[in-house]
Amino acid sequence: MLGALLSHAEAGKAGNLVVLGLARGGVPVAAEVAHALNAPCDVLVVRKLGVPAQPEFAFGALAENEAVFIDSATADAVGLSGQTIDAVVRREAAELQRRVRKYRGDRPLVDVRGRHVVLVDDGLATGATMRAAVRLVKQRGAGSVTVAVPVAAAESLRMLRREADVVCARTPADFAAVGFWYENFDPPTDDEIRALLELLRIRPRAGA
Repeated sequence: MLGALLSHAEAGKAGNLVVLGLARGGVPVAAEVAHALNAPCDVLVVRKLGVPAQPEFAFGALAENEAVFIDSATADAVGLSGQTIDAVVRREAAELQRRVRKYRGDRPLVDVRGRHVVLVDDGLATGATMRAAVRLVKQRGAGSVTVAVPVAAAESLRMLRREADVVCARTPADFAAVGFWYENFDPPTDDEIRALLELLRIRPRAGA
């Protein structure tokens, strides 16, 4: 469904387009999007910055090359000190680098300078990780950015539309959580992600 929506929204940009899936859950979705758009696909590693007492509750996110997004209002509301924030960032930065090495080895992130970048994830709850990803590709010179997700909270979409174009298949009023809208929301393993990325690299695109 998302691929079909994007095929209309991104018409005319195929020659200069690249799809980036946010690891981990966004990579399988990005593979389907890339197939629909007949576009190259790669992984972008982003880590949620979770409140220590509630790790799934994000106060920000960290992307490759230390592109960081901090939701100051959320951090203040839960009483996070600068020292605590720095400690969480350091811990997640170490895990982020481990995953980059696991997924891409020595291969750098695809060059996005002047290109149209489609950032794909499995859904948006707070939107923190996607906002960090948008910040990263803009810092690296992306010509334009589209955020693409199958499902999202309406407020997260509203915030992201200030920073990028957005394509979303479903925005349910009773959103609750991303995983609620999947029959199977088990996270793909690191090895599964690496195997999928290798398949995407070697699979010929139509017309290529």
